[in-house]
Amino acid sequence: MNDLWNILWLLLIAAVLIPVIQQKMIQVRRMRLIRAIEKSRKSRVITLIHRQETMRLFGIPLMKFIDISDSEEVLRAIRFTPEDMPIDVIVHTPGGLVLSSEQIAMALKRHKAKVTIFVPHYAMSGGTLLCLAADEVVMDGNAVLGSVDPQVGKYPAVSIMNAVGKKEPKDIDDETFIMADISHKALDQIKEFVETILEDRQSPADVKRIAAFLTEGMRTHDHPIFIEEAKRLGINVTEHIPEDIYRLMELFLQPDRQRPSVQYIPVPYKRDGQDKRKDR
Repeated sequence: MNDLWNILWLLLIAAVLIPVIQQKMIQVRRMRLIRAIEKSRKSRVITLIHRQETMRLFGIPLMKFIDISDSEEVLRAIRFTPEDMPIDVIVHTPGGLVLSSEQIAMALKRHKAKVTIFVPHYAMSGGTLLCLAADEVVMDGNAVLGSVDPQVGKYPAVSIMNAVGKKEPKDIDDETFIMADISHKALDQIKEFVETILEDRQSPADVKRIAAFLTEGMRTHDHPIFIEEAKRLGINVTEHIPEDIYRLMELFLQPDRQRPSVQYIPVPYKRDGQDKRKDR
């Protein structure tokens, strides 16, 4: 009986320790790869990668976004970087708090050496705001940016203002008037900030045009801006992300699910006639 209890205790300890050890090993691999990228590019590499994370006890998925903790850590990393050293930021985010996004964007803009942002998959909303502050944005051919129009509550600020403009004042309640006032201020603030970020990189006319397109709700907030549209818009975008960055993204996997929705054989294939592998 004692042997059975000992085995159960060992299994319990293993169940607790193995995930912790695996996570530590992944963290070591991340740090090694980040350091390899830094040595290759002679830069400081900062990652801002938001994945769906899982609580240890209940397994409840939590969506991550740009928050105050992120801005504190990024500002600290920039402060640790010499002014003449380039900064490479790997961004993978749905967006987040305007305050935090603006803090990071302004810190990147003020850095004297070149700032490059890599977008392997998507940098929406606040992530796009960071891209506007960079000297160069390197995107995967299928990656996307997004609009930066402010959201007030659960609605776009522009939509609130438009709705109020279509009604008589007597038909509008006080709360809606307040929401419209906040929306007007939020729109002016974000547009002014985008113009400030772009003012030394674009002509005055282009600054106004880009800021209007991204902030005035010409598209829905989740509208994907692919690389072709970003180039037409005037953002300094290029392609060809280094392979090491893709490998780094593979170390930020989503939590395992019982039934994965996407499956494939995770090796690169060659065209027929070039593939030397034999089926077994």
